[in-house]
Amino acid sequence: MIAVVAVACGAGVPGVASASPLDPGGVIKIVKRAREAFNANQSGNWFGYGEGSLERGGKLFTSISATWKVPTARQHQRGAAADSATWLGIGGGCVDAGCLITDSTLIQTGTEQDVAASGKAHYSAWWEIVPLPAMTISQMSVRAGDKMRASIVQTLPEVWRITLSDLSRHQSFSTTVPYTSSYATAEWIEETPITIGSGGAGLASLPRLSETPFDNATVDGKPAALKPSEKIDLTNGSRVVGVPSSPDRTADGFGACAWTTRCPVPHS
Repeated sequence: MIAVVAVACGAGVPGVASASPLDPGGVIKIVKRAREAFNANQSGNWFGYGEGSLERGGKLFTSISATWKVPTARQHQRGAAADSATWLGIGGGCVDAGCLITDSTLIQTGTEQDVAASGKAHYSAWWEIVPLPAMTISQMSVRAGDKMRASIVQTLPEVWRITLSDLSRHQSFSTTVPYTSSYATAEWIEETPITIGSGGAGLASLPRLSETPFDNATVDGKPAALKPSEKIDLTNGSRVVGVPSSPDRTADGFGACAWTTRCPVPHS
């Protein structure tokens, strides 16, 4: 077993306020390579799919896109707050299939699904370039069940256009930012993010989430061609608490399921 820890997202600095209620960025901690029968890596805070440059034969990633349905968030434990983030991004993941090499850059956008200690759920949209804190997209009023479409595209060398649209509410956001990327990985992820509060920073608790179906995933303008070997499971200690499904029939989508070890393949 090989433990690998890479700074994959901006965890923020205690005392520095994030523009978001929480920082969707976290630290990807690959706990171990799972048994080959499962054909998946295990992470301390991510689950979903990730493609790597070495794993894909030296490919560099200059664009990524997908659609997903915002999951409904509920408390996993009564009286306890919980947070999650659904996103896609370039950088921050495993460069090779065994996750012996990881990437410290990350540019990402997505939605946030949080539950307060009172049980009230809150949904929002955001974008982030590491190591800066996440930025809330205040003009978007995201709700559970909304269909989102996101893309990150390099338009010029080290210049990126980030676009996030709520197709259900006909709302859209786009921004162009300079960013130096490694181009080494591409991800579609459900995450328990880093939260920052008076007690410092730490990983959030995972809410109960309805299945999150990702679809229409592309890299560099072509279908993502997802592989079972690119799956990432979420663990809480030795327990698996979040898993992606197998790729759908067109290999451009999957389901992400929390607090379970089985996830059905969504209809593409």
